[in-house]
Amino acid sequence: MLDDLARVARLYDFYGPLLTPKQRHWLELHYHHDLSLGEIAGEEGISRQAVYDGLQRAVKALEEYESRLGYLRRDMALREQLAAAIRHLENYRRGGGDGELVETSRILQRLLELPEGSMGKN
Repeated sequence: MLDDLARVARLYDFYGPLLTPKQRHWLELHYHHDLSLGEIAGEEGISRQAVYDGLQRAVKALEEYESRLGYLRRDMALREQLAAAIRHLENYRRGGGDGELVETSRILQRLLELPEGSMGKN
């Protein structure tokens, strides 16, 4: 599972455009440029608490988008399936037998059968 920092960064990649300009700016300053709440507050001319509250609302909005749309969850499932296919190919290369190729083929076939734009689990 992703740690909190990585999770917010990945959620931002998917849903950042849906946030307000101020939320995007503060998230970028805090998570991408590693500015502290105090540094952001000083730059914005507001209190540290206001920055904290704004960031909390922004992260909550990202989590709400994810709960409704599930793009991060589906992306992680897709990556897990691709990693499994790679493991099977590596096992085959190490002399694991044709069963490894068969399983790789099954995984890739399932991915090809997903509806366009989908990243579902299987």
